[in-house]
Amino acid sequence: LPHWVQKRREMVILRGIPSIISPDLLYALAKMGHGDEIVLADANFPTSSVCRSGPTEIRVDGLKIPELLKAILKLFPLDTYVSYPAAVMALVHEDEVKGLQTPIWDKYMELLSSVGFEKKLEVVERFKFYERARQSFAVVATGETALYGNLILKKGVIPAGENGD
Repeated sequence: LPHWVQKRREMVILRGIPSIISPDLLYALAKMGHGDEIVLADANFPTSSVCRSGPTEIRVDGLKIPELLKAILKLFPLDTYVSYPAAVMALVHEDEVKGLQTPIWDKYMELLSSVGFEKKLEVVERFKFYERARQSFAVVATGETALYGNLILKKGVIPAGENGD
């Protein structure tokens, strides 16, 4: 098939579904249950290695996490029954000492706040973050280049009647 036909087949063309949500990502979001976690991984994250342990690997290499997060939050409820339904990777000691800033976290908070998220981001030590990613439902490899751009989201519930049922 010509390349433009294949590209067209990879897009999601449905009402209410942001076009940057790939079919594989849409399927994963739909299959996830309450409490399942999904990792939005930056370009430096060892996605393929982590996914050898079980999580589904989803590739959206050209996308930045904030634009993807904005689209996901239109479909995905965050868990309201836990203290931290969203988590980021803690800075390693050397980066803390250097005073490295993580402006991407502010962007995440802005987007999360826009859907009513009023809690702080959980900050998870690097190797514990990797272990948690290995236990996740899926890891989405993005083209995000911001340092410490990785984000874990925990799925919540959609109450009866909220889906138009």
